Formats: sequence, C-alpha cells, structure tokens
Amino acid sequence: MTTLADCIVDFYFSLPKDCEPPGGVEIIYPYDNSETRRVMETFYRKYYDDTRPRRLLFGINPGRNGAGLTGVGFTDPILMETKCGIANSLEKRSELSATFICEVVEAYGGPEAFYGDFLFTTVLPFGLLKDGKNYNYYDDKETLAYFEPLIVESIRKQTAYPNISRRIATVGQGKNLTYLEHLDAKYRFFDAIEALPHPRWVMQYRRKEKAHYIQTYLRTLRSLRKS
Repeated sequence: MTTLADCIVDFYFSLPKDCEPPGGVEIIYPYDNSETRRVMETFYRKYYDDTRPRRLLFGINPGRNGAGLTGVGFTDPILMETKCGIANSLEKRSELSATFICEVVEAYGGPEAFYGDFLFTTVLPFGLLKDGKNYNYYDDKETLAYFEPLIVESIRKQTAYPNISRRIATVGQGKNLTYLEHLDAKYRFFDAIEALPHPRWVMQYRRKEKAHYIQTYLRTLRSLRKS
C-alpha cells in the first residue's frame, strides 16, 4: 500500500536540482543533505505513514532557518527535537514562523492530532536567497515567471496525493493568496481557498495579539477539517 508519506518523500526527493533563477536569486536546496533527508523521512513516516484524508496548507517558500534546514514546512531544528521528538544534528536555529505554528499545533491538540488532519507545503518547494536574505517567489516578476512551470507541476502532483482535500488554506493573506487564486482561476486546482495571516507578520507586528491569531487559525482549521 502506498502511503501519504511515500508520496511526500518521493515528491521532495525528486525535485530538480539545476534551477538557476535570474537576477542574482539563489535557491536553497536542502534535500541533498543526508541529515535533512533523514529528518524528513523520520518526520513523514511518523505522522503521515497512512492514507487518512489531509488538507493542504500552502506557505510561500522555505526559509533558511526553518524548512530550508529541516525540509519540513514551518519547523526548525530546535522544535523538531523538542516538540516532534526527532533528534538531529542540524544547526540549531530558531524561526519565528515555526515558533508561532508550533503554538497553533499545540493548541489544536498536539502534533499527532494536527498532522493527522493537515499537511504544510509551500507554493514553491525551494527556499530562495537574495543578497544573503530570505526572498519570496513573488518578489519580482522575472523570478515568478521562471518558477511558474515548476510551481504548477508541484501543485498538480501534491493535489494528486491520496485522499487530499480540494479545500485548502494559504499561510499568508497577501500576495501568496492572490497568486494561488490566479493559478486556480486558470487550472482549477481547488474547490475553495481559505486565508490565514502569515505567522511571521503576527510575530513581528501583532505579537501582543498572538492569542487572538491562534484562535483565528483554530477556527479556520476546524472549518477545513469539517469540509
């Protein structure tokens, strides 16, 4: 029996390595790192080695301190150990977005409950850097045009996973949502798109209201789960 873990691992470990985006943009490709691969295999076998229904949650693209190290969306090497119980030798960096999402996961009922219902992914499966800083796939038109064929193919493959819902949420209410709506109008990937505030925005600009935004996440997630 092919499990969801099989599909996820195959997807990430077969991504092309030869991308050369324009304008001095570099890619973060963590999937060749042996420790990242081991962490990913362990994580996905732990939480997704089944065929239960899941709902996709689309982030932007991996950050250098989070999924750019662990290979797993909205985690960092520290939380991978302390919250998921997966010891690793990756550089122990902390990421704001992962910290917020960890609190959401705990509020939802813990990793088993959360990952039993949802799967984090990203519109672009590579991290990006420009001038040594995190960069978004939509930050300039050339980069977006370069990666769009890969983005379309990546979404097509992931929405074909077994028992994946066609109701999704974006992690980010701005350009990430706008772009996914644009793609959906063209390709009809989804039945519905919900939008969640980006965790980095919450942690940087609305930290005093963090509890409110955790509840916002929980309401949207529970609505998705019921659909």
